[in-house]
Amino acid sequence: MKISYIKEDFLSLIWPRICAGCGNSLFKHENVICARCWMNLPRTNFHLLADNPVSRIFWGRVNIEMASSFLFFSKGNTVQHLMHCLKYKNNKEVGIILGKVYGYELKKTEIYSSVDKIIPVPLHPKKLKLRGYNQSEMISKGLSESMGIPVETEVLIKNTATDSQTHKTRFNRWENVSEVFALQNTEKVENQHLLLVDDVVTTGATIESCTGLLLTIKNVRVSLATLACAVK
Repeated sequence: MKISYIKEDFLSLIWPRICAGCGNSLFKHENVICARCWMNLPRTNFHLLADNPVSRIFWGRVNIEMASSFLFFSKGNTVQHLMHCLKYKNNKEVGIILGKVYGYELKKTEIYSSVDKIIPVPLHPKKLKLRGYNQSEMISKGLSESMGIPVETEVLIKNTATDSQTHKTRFNRWENVSEVFALQNTEKVENQHLLLVDDVVTTGATIESCTGLLLTIKNVRVSLATLACAVK
């Protein structure tokens, strides 16, 4: 036991274990996110309300059964730091652990407990190769672990590379993604309730594009879950 602790202490000198949310050192019993950050995460509880700000984004645009986000995203807050670590700092565990915790909440609800497959919003192969992983797939992996629902990555694909959405207007975001996704192997999800997963929802352009395609599959229903939202 003592040797194990010595080894951990030595490794922490070379690769410090820091919280992805605040950057402070993690205690031995903490993993990825410190207890203080966990306690102060700005949870939305939108999954408990059919009429919530994320659902309203899609009213009149696309037919989503239910839409919700785990956390509120705002500039400079802990959630932004977590998303940055997930997307740009090679910290896949952020997506997995947050997805797992969110999954425990979602599976308690009637609508989300009826989901058959989890579909992560895909990355273009070039960006996937550059980043090394799809952040939405990491979130989906966590959701899958706690909800007991398989992840399907061979149906919805991104076949055209696009620019970053960060500084685009709502119309330009929609224009940027309106024809970049495609379907394959649709028989795998026919007659099923699908959970479309992304990291952050803002204008909903990407989600709208993906959902519109998925709804062309025979007897498919689509719900949405994201880790964060930039709406209140």
